[in-house]
Parts: sequence; structure tokens; C-alpha cells
Amino acid sequence: MTHDQPIVPRSNEDTKQILNRLRRVEGQVRGIQQMVEEDRYCVDILVQISAANSALKKVGLQVLEHHAKHCVVDAAQNGESDEVMDDLLKVIRQFSKT
Repeated sequence: MTHDQPIVPRSNEDTKQILNRLRRVEGQVRGIQQMVEEDRYCVDILVQISAANSALKKVGLQVLEHHAKHCVVDAAQNGESDEVMDDLLKVIRQFSKT
């Protein structure tokens, strides 16, 4: 099941939070690039990579939470429970690989 738009759109506040977090991650990645260009100590670079991965995972969990609480519930109430549950499990499996 694929949708061009979320089944239940995010609130403006949720969208703002997600975008702010993604911008911070983007800044972290740029900082890591600069550290590599400056030939900084490997351990310091790895620590920053770990922090960026953690921040990005938090964004993913926020999006996944919205999907589970809103999109999945709405779809199940509209008779799409089997399809939407399969989709949810698939995305959880994919997300947990990271």
C-alpha cells in the first residue's frame, strides 16, 4: 500500500518539529564533512556520526509514532486493517535495520 500523502496529515506543529530536527541533523552532517576535510581525529568524527545517526533515528521514531497512532488507526477504522498492518510491520522491519 503506497500513498502520495499521509492518510492523516501531520499537524503544523509536528511538521515544524520534524523539519527543525532534520535541519539540525543536516548541520551535524555538514560539521562531520568539515571535520573530514580538516583531517580531524577519527574517534571525534565517529562520535559525531553516532550523534547524527541517533538524531535521525529520533526523527524516524517520531514519524513512525504518528503513522501508528493516526494513519494506521484511521485505515483500520475504514476497513483496511490487514493491508495497513502488513504495511506497518514492513516499515518497522525496514526501520529497525538501521
